[in-house]
Amino acid sequence: MDKFIIEPNRNLSGDIHVSGAKNAILPAMAACLLAPGKSILHNVPDLIDLKTMAHLLRVIGARIEYENGIMSIDSKDVCYPEAPYELVSKMRASIYVLGPLLARLGKARVSFPGGCAIGTRPVDLHLKAMEALGAKINIDHGYINAQTEGLTGADIHFEKSSVGATINALMAAVLAHGTTNLYNAAMEPEVDSTIDILNKMGAKISGKSTTTLCIKGVDDLFPVQMDMIPDRIEAGTFLIAAALSTQPVRVCNCTADHLTALLDKLRESGCELEIESNKIRLYPAKRIKTTNILTLPYPGFPTDLQAQFTVLMSLADGISYVEDTIFPDRFMHVAELNRLQADITMQRNIACIKGVKKLNGAEVMATDLRASAALVLAGMVAEGSTTVSRIYHIDRGYDKIEQKLNSIGAKIRREKG
Repeated sequence: MDKFIIEPNRNLSGDIHVSGAKNAILPAMAACLLAPGKSILHNVPDLIDLKTMAHLLRVIGARIEYENGIMSIDSKDVCYPEAPYELVSKMRASIYVLGPLLARLGKARVSFPGGCAIGTRPVDLHLKAMEALGAKINIDHGYINAQTEGLTGADIHFEKSSVGATINALMAAVLAHGTTNLYNAAMEPEVDSTIDILNKMGAKISGKSTTTLCIKGVDDLFPVQMDMIPDRIEAGTFLIAAALSTQPVRVCNCTADHLTALLDKLRESGCELEIESNKIRLYPAKRIKTTNILTLPYPGFPTDLQAQFTVLMSLADGISYVEDTIFPDRFMHVAELNRLQADITMQRNIACIKGVKKLNGAEVMATDLRASAALVLAGMVAEGSTTVSRIYHIDRGYDKIEQKLNSIGAKIRREKG
């Protein structure tokens, strides 16, 4: 099992480049099932999660090729409506095939999904949306069995904002008969990206960037080429790395409008920012100021950045609080950061962080994708050597993160296990 050996260096400087957004590409890959023929996605990084989704789509009947950031998906011969446990158990986003399979084939058999161990993430909102559109669903030995003789537009009110359920409902509704309205829909950039690719395929979706989406069903969709948006979570991770540095760092190929909540908190912590068209230059604070964060649905502070921001606050001058309302159990990184001699205590889903003058290197273990990124950032600023094991988690969502960080001065070595 691979691990990172990290030596400290806070003198990061230069340009670091952001890859395409994993959480936008996964639903885009599923959306390609709706348009028979070859679609092409650009700006696609080399990630384990994307390979897992590609394998799943091949099982369903698609032909997929990938080279140099370009992925082609030929869905002309898609005919197998099952997403098996051995693939879906590895990655929660596999549930995205449910809507497209129902819409195109009229049936789907999808295992309950797996993924990072960051607390319960039920799929009930996905299932309720499919039922509202006319699907009949039963659960059998860990599988979702769904059938329909034809989906029909409906009004769907989500009990809470859900990126996954919003995207799945969109992909099912575009080929449904009649009009579908989604209320309390998620507004994340990854939802907007899904709307963009579906509309480019010939769907009729309005209300982008709002909580109310209207989908007028069409008879068929056609294949497209699409440039995928930059990964705002990778960009945010690199900006926090820059905030831990002593020198300016420029994060390239990112969209500042997708990062407003983080940028506000970085300014509160004492950083200065220069924003260009697709670049953000960060000047780190000489003395990190405390600021509290509360994770919320977009445009609030993203849960996928709270672990990394906790590292920054662990070196701040004073006490700060981090509360996660999205995944209350997403604090397994706290125990590992305390092994590096951070001073963090937990009260339910709130972390109380007492800033320390320095962290100290130790052996730590990654527990999920974003926690692993946090441990890498902590190791980069901890005195002495830090070993991060189980880094397969980080390979799920960051393309060659050690090479990118090393390009601006980090000292990270991958050792094969």
